[in-house]
Amino acid sequence: MSKRDYYEILEVSKNASKEEIKKAYRKQAIKFHPDKNPGDKESEEKFKEAAEAYEVLSDDNKRARYDQYGHAGVGGAAGGGGFGGGMNVEDIFEHFGDIFGGFGGGFGGFGGGSRRGGRHVSKGSNIRVKVKLNLQEVAQGVEKKLKLQKYVSCQHCNGTGADKGTAFTECSTCHGTGQVTRVAQTFLGQMQTSSVCPTCEGEGRIIRTKCTHCYGEGMVKDQEIITVKIPAGVASGMQMSVNGKGNAARRGGVNGDLLVVIEEEENQELIRDGNDLIYNLYLSFPDAALGSTVEVPTVDGKVKIKIDAGTQPGKILRLRGKGLPEVNGYGQGDLLVNINVWVPKNLSKDERKIVEKFTESPSFKPAPDHNDRSFFERMRSYFES
Repeated sequence: MSKRDYYEILEVSKNASKEEIKKAYRKQAIKFHPDKNPGDKESEEKFKEAAEAYEVLSDDNKRARYDQYGHAGVGGAAGGGGFGGGMNVEDIFEHFGDIFGGFGGGFGGFGGGSRRGGRHVSKGSNIRVKVKLNLQEVAQGVEKKLKLQKYVSCQHCNGTGADKGTAFTECSTCHGTGQVTRVAQTFLGQMQTSSVCPTCEGEGRIIRTKCTHCYGEGMVKDQEIITVKIPAGVASGMQMSVNGKGNAARRGGVNGDLLVVIEEEENQELIRDGNDLIYNLYLSFPDAALGSTVEVPTVDGKVKIKIDAGTQPGKILRLRGKGLPEVNGYGQGDLLVNINVWVPKNLSKDERKIVEKFTESPSFKPAPDHNDRSFFERMRSYFES
């Protein structure tokens, strides 16, 4: 199912300010808060959806990529980047709790203060890699195998950190809650604070016998080959997120994500401009004057085009559909062939005599067409059409 537009989710216009986006997100978050809608899966999904929209639109760089490329520009092409694809409600509270004005992501009367209670679940770190693509790979899409050195779950203890055949004991400090509560007497009265248990680091349990392979961490350094599908039409700077393919977390926590940053290699013949491609074609004077058939490169190979007699320098020929596809799968760019006429720099005596004979001919006298537009005007009209 395709994702909804982020602006539509938050019910704001595309030129909304950061403050307007923040207010709109808080409104949606309060409306669909899980504590206000207990057991309502649809409300929970809308809560996550609003958080994902805010995570993108509140960041200037992510918002710019989203405005230009849609969901694929911020990880949507990788199968669910952002909050909607991998984070749970607690993760959202961790990131945006300050927006709600409560404690621990709560809203006062909604009981959000207990959201951070319970055992701590660790999250592995993200891995960021750059992937270089040539123009053909950009045009057609490609699968890339990435060989990564990363933390993976220990196979000897199944990521628990406990040696085979052993178990855990309840932490005696926090009694399995993962948190310790302290009460202090102040001039305002008794103040109660909660913090992560220092003995079990928030896990609520202690390993009896640590795994001898990972030394109780539940993860080890190893090599993994990951296949990433990159859709057609991506551009340099775009980032894809592959959920759960980052570093493993300690003792069975949630894996981090793999962030794939696109880097496009420069093509020696074709210049990219958005989804259009530009090729500078150099014609000899006879070919331009008499007309000819020439070959021009495309991402799919060479094609022949006809050059009409009397073709002037600066003329632009459009080959529709020979550019790059839209990253979201709608539409195709064009190939724009910019005509240049090559003027030889060195002539032999015989060649010079031949050319000199043409100087007196009326056909070789410049006769500019005052109705003809400049190169830049023609280019602008092509891109606006």
